Amino acid sequence: MGRRIVIIGAVALGPKAACRARRLDPEAEITLIDRDTIISYGGCGIPYYVSGDIANVDELFSTVFHAVRDPEFFDVYKRVNVRTATEALSIDRKAKSVRVRDLKTGEESDIAYDTLVLATGSTPFVPPVEGVDLPGVVSISNLHKAIMLKDQIAAGKIGSAVVVGGGAIGLEMAEALTALWGVETTLVEMCDHVLPQAIGPDLAGLLTRHLEDNGVSVMASTRVQRIVGDEDGVTAVETDKGTIPCDLVIFGAGARPNTAIAREAGLAVGPFGGLLVDARMRTSDPNIYAGGDCVEVRNLITGGSMYLPLGSLANRQGRVIGTNIAGGNERFDGAVGTFCLKAFDMAVATAGLTLAQAKAAGFDAVEGLAVQADRAHFYPGHKWMFLKLVADRKTRRVLGVEAVGEAGDAVKARVDAVAALLGHHPDLDDVSNLEVGYAPPFASAMDIVNAAGNALKNVLDGFSHPVEPSVFLRDILPDESKIILDVRSAKQGEPMTRKYGKRWINIPQDELPRRYDELPRDVTLHVICNTGLRSYESQVLLRAKGFTDLVNVHGGYLFARMLDPTIVPDEA
Repeated sequence: MGRRIVIIGAVALGPKAACRARRLDPEAEITLIDRDTIISYGGCGIPYYVSGDIANVDELFSTVFHAVRDPEFFDVYKRVNVRTATEALSIDRKAKSVRVRDLKTGEESDIAYDTLVLATGSTPFVPPVEGVDLPGVVSISNLHKAIMLKDQIAAGKIGSAVVVGGGAIGLEMAEALTALWGVETTLVEMCDHVLPQAIGPDLAGLLTRHLEDNGVSVMASTRVQRIVGDEDGVTAVETDKGTIPCDLVIFGAGARPNTAIAREAGLAVGPFGGLLVDARMRTSDPNIYAGGDCVEVRNLITGGSMYLPLGSLANRQGRVIGTNIAGGNERFDGAVGTFCLKAFDMAVATAGLTLAQAKAAGFDAVEGLAVQADRAHFYPGHKWMFLKLVADRKTRRVLGVEAVGEAGDAVKARVDAVAALLGHHPDLDDVSNLEVGYAPPFASAMDIVNAAGNALKNVLDGFSHPVEPSVFLRDILPDESKIILDVRSAKQGEPMTRKYGKRWINIPQDELPRRYDELPRDVTLHVICNTGLRSYESQVLLRAKGFTDLVNVHGGYLFARMLDPTIVPDEA
C-alpha cells in the first residue's frame, strides 16, 4: 500500500494538490473529502455566471475539453477517491485519522492518513445586524446559491438590490445584477471608498464614477444598521445614511478562514484567524499541510503575515503542496497581493501596498501618478490609463502599484510587471528603467510604468510638488482665494476662465517663457494641464524664474473632470 493522503476540501486547492501528488506518486492512496456535492469549480467565475456572461453553470466545473469534473472524473482520470456530501468532524493528530460524517446517511467513520491536507476555504463575512437571516438575504458562497439567485432574477422576482461591501465580490455582483438584468442596485461600503484594501481614494473615485455612470448607486462611508422584512422576504436596508428599499440583499463584505476543525486539533493560527504555514505549506504539525483561503501567507513587502483569499494563490499553493506530500521539496515563500478586477468597461489592477497601508506599516511613504495612453498616442483606439506607484521616501524602495483603465489586458500587464519585482525590494530606478516590450499597438516607447517611476522620482527629488486630484477638487477648487494656472491652450482654457473668473489664469505652456511676469508671486500657484506633464514642466520653468510656491495638480484636468464632470461648464 502507498502513502495515505487525505485532503479536506475539494474546490480549488484540494483537487490541485491531489492531481499533482498523483502525477508524482502513482501508488499513493488519495482521498478527497467535501461537504458539497459540486466540486472542483471556478468560484471566481460565479459573478459572471449570475450576470449571464457564462451561460451554462457546467462550464465552471468543466475542463478545457468540456469534461465535467465530478467524482467519476477524478476516479477514472485521476485515480483519486472523492467522497462528496461528507463532513470532516475532527482530527486526531495522535492517531493520524479524520472523523467524518456522511451527510446523506448520518453515518460516522474514521479515515486514516499518513499526510493530511486542509483546504477548508473560507466563509463570507456577514455582519451581526438584525435581519440577516431573512429570506432574500444571501452571500454567494457556493454554486448552489448562485444558481438559486440567478433563477430568481431570471424569473423577474428581483427589481432592486443592495450589495453590502465594496470589495471585489461586491463590485462584481453589482455589475452582474445591473448589466444584464437591469436590477436597480445600490452598493454600500463602510469605508470612505470602494476597494479600500486594494487602491487609494483617487483611483477609487474613477471607479466609483464609472459604476454610477452604469447605473450602480454607490454609498461609501455608510454602515448597515438593520435589514427590514418578514417571512416573505426583504423590503429595505436601514443605514446610517438613510433607508434603501430593496427585494434582495447580497453580502460581499469579505471572507473569514474556515479553521474551526484545525483549531480544535491544536494547530497554530495567525492574527487574521488563518492557519500558520511554513514555506513548504506545512502547519505546526509536520504531517498536516494547508493552503488556500484557510491560511495566512507571508507578505513579501512587510515581512509580516497577511490573509489573502485568492483563487490564483490557492492553485499555486496546491501544486506546491502536491509536490511536497509526494516527497518533493518546493517552496511558497509568500505574496505581494497582486489583484485585478473588471467593473463594466473599466479594469483595476494592483499589487503591494497602498499609500495608507504603507504608512500604517511604518514606511515614510509617498506616491506618484502617471496618466498616459495605454499604447502609442498616435495609434488608433488608444485609451487613457492611470497608474500610481508607492515608494519609501528615504530608501526609494517601491512598495506598491495600482492602475485603472479601459483596456483590461493592458492594465493587468503593467501591474504584473511591477508585481514581479516587488518581492525583491526594487527601487525607483528598477521601475523607471524596467525593460518592457514596445510596439505602437501595445505601448508607448516610454511606457507608463517607466513614466510613473520617473514621476515619483521627480517628487522625491523636489522637482514636483503635487496635489492629488481629489484634494484639488475638495479643498482648492471651491476656495475662491486659490489661484489656478492652466497651461493648456487658450481654446481649452477659455471655458474654465469663463466659469471661475480671474482666479483661473490661462497661459499656454508655449507662451509662459515670455508671459510669466503676468503671474502673482505672493500666492500659491496650482499649475494644471491635461494630464500633469506640461504642468510639471511649467513648474520647473517658473521655479527657475524665482517662483517658490508652486503645486502641480496630479493627473491634471483629465483626471479631475473624470472625477467630477461638473467642474467645466455644460456648454464647454
